[in-house]
Amino acid sequence: MAANNYPSLQHLLDATPDLVGYFHNDTLSPHSIGRPGTVPVPLEITNWRDEQRAWRESVLLFDQSHHMPETFLGGPDAEKLLSHLGINSFAKFAPLRAKQYVCCNHDGFVIGECVLQLLPDGTYELMSGMYVQNWLQFHAETGRYDVTLERDPPTGHGSGGRKMYHFQLEGPLARDLFAEAIEGEMPDIPFFRMATARIAGCDVYILRHGMAGHLGVEISGPFAEGEKVRAHLMAIGEKYGIRHSGVKTQYSALGESGWLGYPIPAVYTDPALADFRKWLPGDCWEAQSQLGGSLVTPDIADYYVTPWDLNLDKLLKFDHDFIGREALERMATRTDHRRKVTLVWNPEDILKVQGSLLEPGIPCKYFEMPKSSYAFQQYDEVRDTSGERVGFSNFVGYTVNEAKFLSVAVVDARCAAPGTEVLVTWGEPDGGSRKPVVERHRQSTIRATVAPNPYARSAQQHKNAGLINA
Repeated sequence: MAANNYPSLQHLLDATPDLVGYFHNDTLSPHSIGRPGTVPVPLEITNWRDEQRAWRESVLLFDQSHHMPETFLGGPDAEKLLSHLGINSFAKFAPLRAKQYVCCNHDGFVIGECVLQLLPDGTYELMSGMYVQNWLQFHAETGRYDVTLERDPPTGHGSGGRKMYHFQLEGPLARDLFAEAIEGEMPDIPFFRMATARIAGCDVYILRHGMAGHLGVEISGPFAEGEKVRAHLMAIGEKYGIRHSGVKTQYSALGESGWLGYPIPAVYTDPALADFRKWLPGDCWEAQSQLGGSLVTPDIADYYVTPWDLNLDKLLKFDHDFIGREALERMATRTDHRRKVTLVWNPEDILKVQGSLLEPGIPCKYFEMPKSSYAFQQYDEVRDTSGERVGFSNFVGYTVNEAKFLSVAVVDARCAAPGTEVLVTWGEPDGGSRKPVVERHRQSTIRATVAPNPYARSAQQHKNAGLINA
């Protein structure tokens, strides 16, 4: 892969006339397994099939302590800063609450999103969403805000250990396990709300949400106490058939939950972000965007998304001034927004792709299982049955719970109704890019059927009840 010795993101852009080509060929994903030490969690702890079944049939423990960047924001102007950058309302935000926090550029395109929770001492904790956290730090340092800010990068990206551990319990028996593990009575925690409790003699925070699309609990606390809490959960969980998730299973949860993680951040073209791009170092995550898939266009802005594209428009509130408000107000008058959907890939076409491995000549692009996405930002062309491009497919993978290949896609409104037939171009043009994870292959066309997002029935029930993305 090409070395990046540029002092800033802006220097990289100035020296790279074909940014799309660079991101397709010459970058390494920030979460690449080839980066030593970034993911100390094993790829599989038992096997990914049984681990997937556990989030549907019993209980699964996800260890999210290593891959998520975190930022801790405090001070008198903390909420003022967050409100200025986010499309969300803070009118009713209070300690022990959480929200999906979304930031856009001045043109209304999404920079990123993350989980934001407010701790009892007034500290705002931002989890995941490196692009949002970089954007926040830039404004904290360059704006007139009385705030304190502490970054905690993922394992392997920083010089020290992590500040907090995060364990997710997911599955139909997660509530029973949690109730037995805590000291005292079971707290009543609404979705995306928090509580405090004690487990194994340790004070913990509890966030009620689901990672695989099913209601669960996220348990967090000081990193040094993580192993004690984990051991307690695993010991009690034996009677509930608990499994521990490996990396393969963790990243395959997107198919059922419907989350579209880390789309291309809209930071490369907005003239108003020039100072931000100069502030970002040349090795930032924004400089390491790794494009993959069959959608290759000359303009990086073609990969940007809006809140409507991600079905996050319900979080958009015009009760405060924020960056991108004017553009989003104009967008809100439209009725033709793209929508996020699930695509169910045709099994016959999947078998043809895999069968090409047993035929002479160059095979089709290989389907890795359970996670078939092979780039940090994967964009595969989606076309209607007449051949017109109508959107893109992002994450794709296999779920044993549904016995299907599912992908998370963004498509034009006219193609968003469940049951609509579309065509996905699988594999990259011209035999594949220079990414080391991409073998020589030929493209193929996969038939797919539009389905609800999220796909899992229990996750749909939570969404319909107004629980998801609350």
